[in-house]
Amino acid sequence: MQSGYAAVLCVLAVLGLEAAAPGECELTRLLQDKLQYEMRLQYMKHYFPINYKVQVQYEEVLRPSNITRLRNRTVSEAALRYLWFHVSSQAVLRIHEVLPEKHPSWKYTQELCQLFDALGKEYSKYRQTDVETVVADLVKLVHNVGVESRRKAVRPKALLDNCLKVMQMLYRAPCE
Repeated sequence: MQSGYAAVLCVLAVLGLEAAAPGECELTRLLQDKLQYEMRLQYMKHYFPINYKVQVQYEEVLRPSNITRLRNRTVSEAALRYLWFHVSSQAVLRIHEVLPEKHPSWKYTQELCQLFDALGKEYSKYRQTDVETVVADLVKLVHNVGVESRRKAVRPKALLDNCLKVMQMLYRAPCE
C-alpha cells in the first residue's frame, strides 16, 4: 500500500498537482459550505446598499484567469494556493472592516475570518522564500497597506465569488 501511495504522489507532483494537506482540504470544504451562492447573495448583496463597493488594492482581486496565467508561467500549485489564501483572507478582512458590529453580515464575515485564521495556521509552515518570486512579490503587495497602490472599487459579493471560484480551481483535484 505504501508504494502505491508514493506512486500516486509522484504522479501528482509530475502533473503539478502537489497534494494539499488534509487540514487544508477540511477547511476549504468548510469555506465552500460558508460560501454557498445563497449565503453570498444574502449577506454580500441583499444586506448591502445597491451598488455598494469596497475599495481594495488592485492585487486583492484574484480571478480564475489570473490563476490560469500564473499556471502557464509554471508557478507551482502550492504557491498558487498560498497566494489564494493571502489574497482571499485580505479580501474578507476588507469587507469585515467596513461593517459595523450590528450589521447583519458582520457575524457571517467574522465566521469567514475565523476559517481563514485556521487556514493560516496550515500555511504558517510556508515562507515567502519557499514560493516563486512572482507569488512572493504579489503577497508582499497585498500586505503592504501603507504603500500607495492602485485601488479598485469592487462589490463585496464579487470578491467572495472570485474567492470561491479560485478555491475550487486550486483544491478540487488535490482534495478529492
